[in-house]
Amino acid sequence: MYPRSFHYHRAGSLKEAVSMLGQLGGGAKFLAGGQSLIPLLKLRFANPEHLVDLNFIPSTSFVKEESGALRFGAMTRHAEIEHSALAKKIPVLHDCAAGIADVQVRNRGTIGGSLAEADPSGDWANALFTLESTVHCLGSDGPRTIPLRDFITDAYTTALAPNELVTEIEVKIPPGGSGGAYLAFKRSAPVYPSASAAVQLTMAGDVCQHAAIALGCVGLTAIRATEAETALRGKSINDKTIATAAEAARAAADPQPDMRGSADYKRQLVVALVKRAIQIAARRSGGEQVEGTHLYA
Repeated sequence: MYPRSFHYHRAGSLKEAVSMLGQLGGGAKFLAGGQSLIPLLKLRFANPEHLVDLNFIPSTSFVKEESGALRFGAMTRHAEIEHSALAKKIPVLHDCAAGIADVQVRNRGTIGGSLAEADPSGDWANALFTLESTVHCLGSDGPRTIPLRDFITDAYTTALAPNELVTEIEVKIPPGGSGGAYLAFKRSAPVYPSASAAVQLTMAGDVCQHAAIALGCVGLTAIRATEAETALRGKSINDKTIATAAEAARAAADPQPDMRGSADYKRQLVVALVKRAIQIAARRSGGEQVEGTHLYA
């Protein structure tokens, strides 16, 4: 099916894009990587009167390190992050970028577009929830920053104002002795995960000083499994504490049955994914180069 007709506009700057959206009104949408929007247009689930293309705005795609943080331009492609030496400093982010869909999608999709879409089955919010992450935005009232925990408010819903856009994402680099992992279970590479888990640990020897665990695709937004984090914090990482954390993560999950599996099936996936992600994160915190790959049916 072809999309309904619309007017196409090409923004030359972020300020111009914000101005265009304000002038065009509620019938306008931004076009970033298009990996979510274009399929919706083709199915006529989305029918904007105007599209404002962000792809030709200079200096919106980058990965750079500043003041103890990594900064990602909103138009930075998943593939750019996958192959970035800087992003590999935070393995949970590299895992996430490298596992998104297939090569074609990774070469077009953007981190800013993914967060702004707030799809419950998306990858970036889940991985970034385990880190100190901030979303930088620009609107008609000027720039502002929003902690990621406050940015996604519900499924497909964010704290963005109607004429506001994401400009970059800032992620604080974890301290020494830290390691993370992001794992998802998929039926095949191009599809969304049935469930996913992100884990970020800071270790002192074999004792966990800090733990952050987030679950994806098992709720209307990414879920912080706080009880699972508590099960690890201040304790040695061993089979017993890992199992306790995984069961706490199962309890935190709130999945809905769909074509990807029943609710019970997804809860069991959470247990397996959290166990494996904790093991990989703990080994990486000690400096091991451990491969973290998604699981496929």
